[in-house]
Order: sequence, then C-alpha cells, then structure tokens
Amino acid sequence: MEKVKPSVISVRVKLNPSAAQVSLNGDENAVPSRRGSPMERFFQNSPMERFFGEFGFGGTPNTRVEPRRAITGVGSGFFISADGYAVTNNHVVDHAMEVQVTADDGAIYSAKVIGTDPATDLALIKVDGKKDFPHVQFAELPPRIGDWVVTVGNPFGLGGTVTAGIVSASGRDIGEGPYDYIQIDAPINKGSSGGPTFDVNGNVIGVNTAIFSPSGGSVGIGFDVPADTAKVVIAQLKDSGHVTRGWLGVQLQSITPDVADSLGLKEARGAIVDNPQGGSPAAKAGI
Repeated sequence: MEKVKPSVISVRVKLNPSAAQVSLNGDENAVPSRRGSPMERFFQNSPMERFFGEFGFGGTPNTRVEPRRAITGVGSGFFISADGYAVTNNHVVDHAMEVQVTADDGAIYSAKVIGTDPATDLALIKVDGKKDFPHVQFAELPPRIGDWVVTVGNPFGLGGTVTAGIVSASGRDIGEGPYDYIQIDAPINKGSSGGPTFDVNGNVIGVNTAIFSPSGGSVGIGFDVPADTAKVVIAQLKDSGHVTRGWLGVQLQSITPDVADSLGLKEARGAIVDNPQGGSPAAKAGI
C-alpha cells in the first residue's frame, strides 16, 4: 500500500451551473444530470437510483434543474504515468469548467480533461507541473473470483481512504451496453468514484464506477470497469481524445430449431444475417 497509495488523487471539479443539478435542500455537492443514458435508464425506479444521484448519474425525485452559481463535485482518480496522466470517471468531470486534483501529499494541481468516454464512464485527465508523479499500472491478467482487493479513494471528501474486500463476481451486466463489470465487496462510497481497485501485487484490476445500494451507502456490492477494458479506452483517449468503435451494421436472427429444420441444419447453432442496414459497412462490403 505504501507503494501505490501515493498514486491516488482526489478530484474536485467546478461544474457548469447551467447543467448542474441542484437539490431542493441546497446541496453544494450536487452533480450534473445525465438522465436518459443507458445506465440511467437501467437504474431508474431501482434501489440504485438514489445512490447514483449522488455519484452523478442523475437525481432523486427531490431535485430540480436551475441555473445558479458554479458548484463543485468530488471524486477520485489515479496517475498512470510519471508525466501526469490520470484516470477518473466520466461522470466526475462531466460538464466541468475547472478540474483540480489533490495528491496524496496534499499538493494541489490544476488538470485538464484530455478525453471522455460516456459508454464506459471513463475519462483521462492531465496534470502538469511535474515529471515524476507516482503512478501505477493496469493488471495484465483478470482477477479470480475470491481474490483479495484493496480500493483507495476520496469517500465523502476523506482523501486517501483505503478499504479491502474480495472479487465477488466477474462479467456482471449492469445495463451499460455490451460491457461487463467486476463486482467487489470492498466498501465504495460517495466520492470514491473513479478511484482504483488494486490486487495484492499493486496492479489496478478495475476502476470504481458504480454500486448497488437500497440505502444510499455501501452494502458491499460495487462494480468496477475491468482493467482490460480501461486500458483500451484510455489508450484511445490519450491518442485522439475520443473512442472509436467498430460497426458492422447488420440485423441478426437467431437460429431456432424450426429455422434449423427449414434450412437443413443438423444443429440449431449460430445466427443468420437477416438484413444489412443501408449504407452500413456490411452493405458496402456486399454482405
């Protein structure tokens, strides 16, 4: 922990007041609303919704949107290079006018957003001023179920907080497109979003992104963007500032037993290209 903890940062942002979501009780740590995103639709009317309002995926029924002075939001992140590149969550820096990070030694730096990817809720930021920031690397292999893990973050503004647990499951679908998530039971609370989860060797196995909570606090069900997903996304953000994804452009039909019989197939396996979409790569390729 002495080796990796200095790489973790607290992220504070000044939010665009025209997009910031303001609580009726005057919460100064309100965050921008992204209602309507795939993840938000999944969480609506579920026990997750209240907590995700605090984390940045939308609000509670007691919120309204109104223009007002700039407010601040908080999150976590971690350096991945000595020259100041750091990873956090997209929803932490979404609509940010200014980004400020606090290092483990208390030093405060300004940061700029290099690129964001709402689909995976990842963002890359850059801190200037030094060339020897303590940093960590992503794990090369996925963790095993039951492996011990440690998270470091900024829950409720308490920077440098360490929590421990195990990998509870992998391949979790939380309704955010085709991406799978790692489930952990190490406590993750408001402000820890964007922080790293480490294996026992000090490698980052995932980025803290979401929790399930009926109460709004940690109940030991947290979700991380896996390291193998994060590595690909962050590399593209560093190179171009955005993520480019492949698109085939076909409609597929499952092969049911009846379809297999009609086609003379021995097994009901695979899929049929039902219709290539007009102007799609598939159509241009002659599929």
